[in-house]
Amino acid sequence: MPKAYWVVTYRSMKNPDAWKAYAKLARPAIESSGGRFLALNDPAKTYEAGLKERVVLVEFDSLDKALACHDTPAYKEALKVLGTGNVERDMRVVEGK
Repeated sequence: MPKAYWVVTYRSMKNPDAWKAYAKLARPAIESSGGRFLALNDPAKTYEAGLKERVVLVEFDSLDKALACHDTPAYKEALKVLGTGNVERDMRVVEGK
């Protein structure tokens, strides 16, 4: 069964305190659902049309586990703390090969 990945980029962070509160809840919620953080940083270098945005890459054992994690009560609580309008981000779930 192929692994799956959450790929998140942060375009802007309007409220760093809300993001910090989110991160404090999100990390254990994701890890308790089997997610493994592979990257949590700004790009070391960008090429082509790449943007210098924070990137978070989380690996899961399957697509089902990656999708289920987003819908857990613990992660939903983290999203609630993040609120709306505090950050602008792009989140994708991608299945590996």
